[in-house]
Amino acid sequence: MNLFTSGRLNEYLASVDALAVDMFFRLATKYSDRQGVTEQLKSENQFLWIQKMNNILACVREVVENDIIYS
Repeated sequence: MNLFTSGRLNEYLASVDALAVDMFFRLATKYSDRQGVTEQLKSENQFLWIQKMNNILACVREVVENDIIYS
């Protein structure tokens, strides 16, 4: 409520959003590199690539939400 009344709520929310987006893309890249999800896999087996990327993105989303959004 203090952020709202002081007029700093939008600034705070924008910084949290930027932090969350940055963490999301860093972790998604890191996880996909670790699991071998590459453009070569994408061209060879699209369904497997989609399956792995969906799993990675769900895991990353959960980490970001727990560490930044809900903490």
